[in-house]
Order: sequence, then C-alpha cells, then structure tokens
Amino acid sequence: MKTVKMLLTEISDLIAEIETNYPELYQYLDENPITIPNVEHPKIGTTELKNYLESLRDLLEKHKNKIK
Repeated sequence: MKTVKMLLTEISDLIAEIETNYPELYQYLDENPITIPNVEHPKIGTTELKNYLESLRDLLEKHKNKIK
C-alpha cells in the first residue's frame, strides 16, 4: 500500500514531466475538478491522492494518444 508521501512524490514527478515535456497540458492542471474541493476543510488521504494521480495519468495518456 502506498503512503501519502509516496503518492505525493509520484504526483510531483508526473506534474514535473507534464510541465517539462508537455507544456500544452500544464494549463489544464488547475482546471481539474478533483483539485477543487467542495468543502471548507477537505480530508485529503490516500484515496483522494490516488484518484488525482490517476486523473493526471489519464490526461497525459489521452494527450499522447491524440498526438500519435
């Protein structure tokens, strides 16, 4: 099972890859609904981080398939 620290590291690495290699996608990261909580003090745990990481992977994969 991945820890919060491990997930945050993976998220940071993937965001750095997107920023460096796919800058055209970087603008969409702020618009990701997963990053916009609908409560004042949201609980962020492994489930939420896994979902966000998966959404980043999906965004990148769809983009890679589109540019092939």
